[in-house]
Amino acid sequence: MAADDTPLMQQWREIKSRHQDALVLFRVGDFYEMFYEDAEEGARLLDLTLTSRNNGSSRAPLAGIPVPALETYLQRLVKLGRRVAICEQVEDPAQAKGIVRRAVTEMVTPGTALSEGLLDARRNNFLLAITGESDPSGELAVAWTDLSTGELGVQPSNWKELPDLLGRLEPSEILLPRSWELFPIPGADRVVCTHRSDWMFDAPSGEEELRRRFGVVTLEGFGFGPGDGLLVGATGALVAYLAETQPAAAGVLRPPRIERGGTEMQLDEMTRRNLELVEPLGSADGQTLLGVLDEALTPMGGRLLRRWLLSPLIDREAIVGRQDAVEELVDDTSMRRELRKELGSIKDLERLAVRVGSARCTPRDLLAIDASLSHVPALKSALAQARADVLARHREALDPLDDLRALVAAAISDDPPLNLADGGVIRPGFDPQLDELRSLREGAVEWIARLQAQERERTGIGSLKVGYNKVFGYYIEVTRTHLERVPEEYQRRQTLTNAERYITPELKEWEEKVLGAEEKILALESKLFEDVRRQVAALVPRLQELTSHVAALDVLAALAEVAVRREYVRPEVHDGYELVIRAGRHPVVETMMPREDFIPNDVRLDGEARIMILTGPNMAGKSTVLRQVGLIQLLAQVGSFVPAREARIGICDRIFTRVGASDNLVRGQSTFMVEMTETAAILNGASRRSLVLLDEIGRGTSTWDGMSVATAVTEYIHERVGAKTIFATHYHELTRLAERLPGVVNYSVAVKEDGENIVFLRSLVAGGADRSYGVEVARLAGLPVEVIGRARTLLRELEGGMANGSTRPAADVQLPLFEAQDHPVLERLRGVDVNRLTPIEAIVLLAELSAQARS
Repeated sequence: MAADDTPLMQQWREIKSRHQDALVLFRVGDFYEMFYEDAEEGARLLDLTLTSRNNGSSRAPLAGIPVPALETYLQRLVKLGRRVAICEQVEDPAQAKGIVRRAVTEMVTPGTALSEGLLDARRNNFLLAITGESDPSGELAVAWTDLSTGELGVQPSNWKELPDLLGRLEPSEILLPRSWELFPIPGADRVVCTHRSDWMFDAPSGEEELRRRFGVVTLEGFGFGPGDGLLVGATGALVAYLAETQPAAAGVLRPPRIERGGTEMQLDEMTRRNLELVEPLGSADGQTLLGVLDEALTPMGGRLLRRWLLSPLIDREAIVGRQDAVEELVDDTSMRRELRKELGSIKDLERLAVRVGSARCTPRDLLAIDASLSHVPALKSALAQARADVLARHREALDPLDDLRALVAAAISDDPPLNLADGGVIRPGFDPQLDELRSLREGAVEWIARLQAQERERTGIGSLKVGYNKVFGYYIEVTRTHLERVPEEYQRRQTLTNAERYITPELKEWEEKVLGAEEKILALESKLFEDVRRQVAALVPRLQELTSHVAALDVLAALAEVAVRREYVRPEVHDGYELVIRAGRHPVVETMMPREDFIPNDVRLDGEARIMILTGPNMAGKSTVLRQVGLIQLLAQVGSFVPAREARIGICDRIFTRVGASDNLVRGQSTFMVEMTETAAILNGASRRSLVLLDEIGRGTSTWDGMSVATAVTEYIHERVGAKTIFATHYHELTRLAERLPGVVNYSVAVKEDGENIVFLRSLVAGGADRSYGVEVARLAGLPVEVIGRARTLLRELEGGMANGSTRPAADVQLPLFEAQDHPVLERLRGVDVNRLTPIEAIVLLAELSAQARS
């Protein structure tokens, strides 16, 4: 601290020393000021003017924002991943002795934001804590919370599964041990990482923090066992960090929920991205599966639907339970409509509950809770005849919280102001002392109003008026033309250009009664409101339990509504291998065109035909078929109905997709390297119970390298993995695999040829394509006529030069100047029986032949 600092700057430095990793917004009058390095960074990030202020013998860099604009600037800072310490004046400047006392009242970080302007109503804002062994083969524990809803969860994990878990939770901030500062977290490239001391993540520290936070003597009631030290450490560190940043809100966390795994499918980044589940691949306003399905009427229902889509079930009993509920709501139109009618009037109770528990609520928030709860009895009534177990369970758990409603109805006015300081919040009749003060104030106001008429009559001054302002209080105003009529007992208070203002002893006495009563009323209303808020806060656990059931009912009703509107059917879900889809449709693509224009398709994969080689030209619809199978599989395991005429679907442990190709320049990976990396992840992670969807493999390298890799991959899946697979490819030569691999079948997307033109029929037909139609597609894309003509000529020459039974055009071979002699590679190939080669032996042989050919 500099010796010549002013008292204000000394105070700022002391506060800044405790929040060195945050921008400190320091309240000075009507502005939040930033100083020194904070000012320079804040001015750069927020496009503010950088100025300076006097600081003793020097000038301090300064940048500020108006108090009313705080929310706007906070949004920008949080989106940029910055931590912000909000430092308020915590005493009345008029009563302060010396400098006004200030303190940090709130720490806002990307993962702990609570203000509505910083949150998306239809998605969670998760903060994660990760701890465990830094060794790549080591175990991890991941705890997470959405502070705005109070939920708290934890599960064991490992470094291999971590990216998929992060993709499912989509955190905005991750809490890590300090010793991991230089350690890269896979899957967290674009997430804000905050580091805290390693001891915060220790099991003993975590246990102490959790016992203190939840008021228990043992953690066994939450499901923690003797071997759960990592889980306890991660959860405790998370709770401790919340106590540091948002101490009031941390008090409304729900008890931790432990997820041991085995009930939900893990979706990797490729699958989430390629199937466009919640984010579009192209433009930001592109359509997604979530966009099609999101008919939820409450924000908490919208958030839950997003989580369901990112966490499909793998337990048949749980899937069928949801299906039964959706089916009943589909069949019973009256029940579905009544349910949705009531749901449409329910506010975001989940986040309102946290606002109450963290002392951030307004009187209108309490009325919103009351109004929402008024629809709970009607929800129960709408479900009175429900037979599905899931619906009945939610119905019985709907708690109308009549005690909460009675308290709010008795205490809060029907139309309270936005701010408690404006008065009129507490309902008349709730508190006798408040009613008495209001009566006194109203009597004084009425007397003052009568005073004007009395004084006009007594003095004969018709223009005399009684007024009030905040500086001088109540006064009697007389214009200068009537000053000679002013009574002697009037005492001059203020001189104006054209008038004089006076006070009388009697008016002064009533003024003190009015202003004294007003001050007491506001103080008492504030106390009463805080008492009511505390009583409501005590009921927050019950309110949070209610919200989970309301959200689930909202999602189930939304899925039923989509099923009715889109003509979805209930799939038969089983634990076997078979996948059968009759007249399947892409749930997103079909919404972008008239229904009659979308061509449905049948797909069957089973033990006899587990790999489909799907060929056909670009634009014919191969990728659409591929994705629609993945989406139908996923929807079925969410518990939703599916876009098809009929479906019989075996439960998958994983869905893998590899679609398209792109460079990863940041990691120094070429298109082909990305392609191979993604393919390797599938081959190493898939099992017989998986669904694998491949759209082109080997396109990032030469034709022969690519075709070799594609062939070897298909053989490996057929022989070693056994997963149900659809492989869409332009290598129509791969269709020959069906001749020697019994589990491979060929299908193609039908094309009609009309002279030199082609028509895409969009329908699947048995058998492989014998052409790629690349030149025709190029013509449709608008290539110049000369280019298309030349391409057709070259194609005819290449096709005419194909050797009998060979897949390599003769035109590719350079003509020798002298008598051609057999290459040793050819001699070796003649002795190879390809039907007896395993995939691995084929790859090894290919590498040896390639090296021999180059020598």
